[in-house]
Amino acid sequence: MASMAWAAQAQQPAIDAGAPSDADRATYASCMARTRAGAAGIAPAAFDRFMAGVVPDMSVLPLLDSQPEFSTPIWDYLAPLVDAQRVADGQAMRAQHAEVLARVAQDSGVDAATVVAVWGVESDYGRVQGKRPLLVSLSTLACFGRRQEFFRGELLATLALLQSGDLTPDGLTGSWAGAFGQTQFMPSTYQRIAVDGDGDGRRDLVHSVPDALASTANYLKRAGWQTGQPWGFEVRVPAGWDASRAGRKAKRPVREWVAAGITRADGGAIAADDTPAALLLPAGVAGPAFLVFRNFDAIYSYNAAESYALAIALLSDRLRGGGPLIASWPTDDPPLDRARRKELQLLLLARGHDLGTPDGLVGAQTRRAIASEQQALGLAPVDGRAGRKILQALRAAGPPVLLPASTPGAP
Repeated sequence: MASMAWAAQAQQPAIDAGAPSDADRATYASCMARTRAGAAGIAPAAFDRFMAGVVPDMSVLPLLDSQPEFSTPIWDYLAPLVDAQRVADGQAMRAQHAEVLARVAQDSGVDAATVVAVWGVESDYGRVQGKRPLLVSLSTLACFGRRQEFFRGELLATLALLQSGDLTPDGLTGSWAGAFGQTQFMPSTYQRIAVDGDGDGRRDLVHSVPDALASTANYLKRAGWQTGQPWGFEVRVPAGWDASRAGRKAKRPVREWVAAGITRADGGAIAADDTPAALLLPAGVAGPAFLVFRNFDAIYSYNAAESYALAIALLSDRLRGGGPLIASWPTDDPPLDRARRKELQLLLLARGHDLGTPDGLVGAQTRRAIASEQQALGLAPVDGRAGRKILQALRAAGPPVLLPASTPGAP
């Protein structure tokens, strides 16, 4: 959450941090010359037109090693992605686009709830598609840091999409890594898998919701989605369970899991058949457990992180009318849903922190304000995390007592 004034102030350090040195500019120019020469299928004139004025942004390089799905505790990662607000918004979007989703399900075999869940996790239903200029980020990553060859391919795929007319260069933005559009496709994935869902002759995943939903379903279909089958479900493991038996790739027939004492968390029956399944323990044996099937792997292929796939899977269940997890995460400071995060921001505003309008989105300003209050209230660690402890502490503390201004000449 940020006020417009703060946003304007915050942009300058980012620009400074990303400004290339003279040596960086020389390296970039040489790299782009080689890329242009080897750009099969891209007309030199088109390359020059689309890349005119593009300069590297060095601030993307540290992000190569800072992906939240790998560095954030899973309960904090899932909390904003599968909260009541995102569920309600997803149900509204599912109703609004019911006709398109029915057609997509018929064509692909992928159910509406799963497609909408991908949309919700990837961009909050199109609201957050990324603000970094796509050609800037991809060309920088193509010339600096690790995985240059991969990002060079993504840059060329973007240029090919621009050349074909599927994309237009104006306002073409995305994530720091080059994912973009309503459901955040990488450019090469866009080339291979995007489809025209609205029949206008273009594959526009940025502005066309039908194109984005149809393309997402096509991706999952090609990733091995099994129509009518579940992604998995929450289970319970027996006391003393050996956690080394868990893992997405450690598949066994369901009957073996049942024989070992695995039961559904909701008390339902498990068909003890030969279907391959894996046991996930994302927070160890003390946290929620899941038995997952082939469709979980299809979701996982969209972004290779188990926490990410679990977010989509759990959101899809909620969109079908399911409830929250039965087991609790093993933390004494649970994360907050969006409504509680808004309350936290209101309490921080009451204590004098300039946050702008509360929106339930925890950004840099909110984290700094939380850290300041953690320190003032003697809470540890001072990490700026929006959890239940700081919310309860601020509720108990109330607004700060304002001391009267000193009177000139008073002793």
